[in-house]
Amino acid sequence: MAVPGMAGVSMGAIGVFAAVLAALPELAPHWLAIWLGAAVIALGVGGTLMARKAARGGSARYLGPARKFLVCLCPALLAGAALTLVLWRAGSERVIPGVWLLLYGCSVLSASTVTSAAVNRLVGAMGISFAALALVAFSTPATVQTLLLGLGFGGLHILFGILVGRASRDEAHGQ
Repeated sequence: MAVPGMAGVSMGAIGVFAAVLAALPELAPHWLAIWLGAAVIALGVGGTLMARKAARGGSARYLGPARKFLVCLCPALLAGAALTLVLWRAGSERVIPGVWLLLYGCSVLSASTVTSAAVNRLVGAMGISFAALALVAFSTPATVQTLLLGLGFGGLHILFGILVGRASRDEAHGQ
């Protein structure tokens, strides 16, 4: 399964925008809604770009690699969604950013096992980076959470999107 670098960069741009919005004093109380909206938009954009790349590569009819990627990615994402609801209802919003970063990191690390050889290590490193950032999030004050979400869902996506794009181009050109 080839992961398009542009998907990572696009999702990262959405993450940076969400971080900026959530950092605005008048919008800070709505950080959770901002980030949930950004997640839905990023999922749509990333999914669309992956489907487009698969269609261009002639594998649109063969859903095996895409199905494997989703089977690896989705369980931890669904766990994150369920835990978000539980933590929000319990009034424990402060740990939600760490939970998101940790479970997203685990899902990306899991999905790296079905990526192409050229990007496997990069996607795995991205997952580990998200998990490491989660450990920081769990030990920092709530005032830093938006910054950490922006660093993860914005910065890491952009950085690894660029690296994955380069690795994919190199693989396509036989380098």
